Amino acid sequence: METTDKSQGESATVLEGPEEEATAPDEAGGGAAPEEERPAPARPRRRVALDGFLAAPFPWYALDEAYTGPRRLHHIGQDADGTVQHGSLGHGDEPVVRADLGDADGPRERFAVVVTVGDSPVRRTADGTGVLEATSEASAAWLAGQGLLAVTWPAQMDHTLRDDWLEQQTETAWALADDLQGPAWSTLMLPVDGVSTPFHYRESEFGWVLAGSTPGGVHLGAYGRGLSAYGLGFAAVKDVAAYADQG
Repeated sequence: METTDKSQGESATVLEGPEEEATAPDEAGGGAAPEEERPAPARPRRRVALDGFLAAPFPWYALDEAYTGPRRLHHIGQDADGTVQHGSLGHGDEPVVRADLGDADGPRERFAVVVTVGDSPVRRTADGTGVLEATSEASAAWLAGQGLLAVTWPAQMDHTLRDDWLEQQTETAWALADDLQGPAWSTLMLPVDGVSTPFHYRESEFGWVLAGSTPGGVHLGAYGRGLSAYGLGFAAVKDVAAYADQG
């Protein structure tokens, strides 16, 4: 598992948010800035995010055509030199962090997020001071586990307790990802591009996490809540730009 994943998790480009203004007003006079002083038009955040997905040196995976609900770009993760290392595509409801997930009478999210991790060998860090392990199913398991925790807030828990809980659960997710043959995981067979493929699977009251690899060498992780993992299938994405249009 990559030694840097624990600190970076799935933190990367944030996709949501309004488009940025193309020009800035002249603060002194309230009018437009002189032509030579005008900044270059800013690209919409979603456009910037899509560029990252398009630049990835590996294919993206998502739920297959059996899933007919909404889809969206989610996150990308890049190394120090800007190379895309992993990312995720969302399906269903937009997951939000809230403290009422344990309320049986409250609304229940239904979502699944598919994480794709590029196949990378052992390599040196960009600054040359360390070595990164090769990516593996454990990398996908860690990113999926961390992703689920990021959108989980146990009921009746205040901010301070949630911070402590999150730190503890993050350490647990890291340890579980490093022990995919351990008792916390079971095996789930799911189709990938139509081929039945084994996945490591675990679940809790807050959702489920799974991880595996494709025949082509990329590693897949997924996490979700409200949607059963047992009926899911995965397929390579033909046009990732379509996810920006749906998001």
